[in-house]
Amino acid sequence: MPIFAVTYTYADRPTVLDEHRPEHRAFLRGLLDDGTLLASGPLAQDAANPAGALLLVDAPDEGAVATALDADPFAREHVITRRTVRPWSPVIGPWADRA
Repeated sequence: MPIFAVTYTYADRPTVLDEHRPEHRAFLRGLLDDGTLLASGPLAQDAANPAGALLLVDAPDEGAVATALDADPFAREHVITRRTVRPWSPVIGPWADRA
């Protein structure tokens, strides 16, 4: 299946993010357990870059990525202000044989 690089940009609502982070991470662990999520983690935040995350998702198409991630508790709480989904073709590393 294709791999997609997904980026999240988070709202500047640290209290809401902190409150729902355990549920968000449990949701992501479920996607990892079912093989949909390959990896995820926060992106560095600084003056030029708001808080966000990178997720690598294994899905048949962008629609399936959206369907899977629409159930994220952070989406439900409206703390994801932007989500980008781009096909990714690894040429080196553990997923290179899938390109």
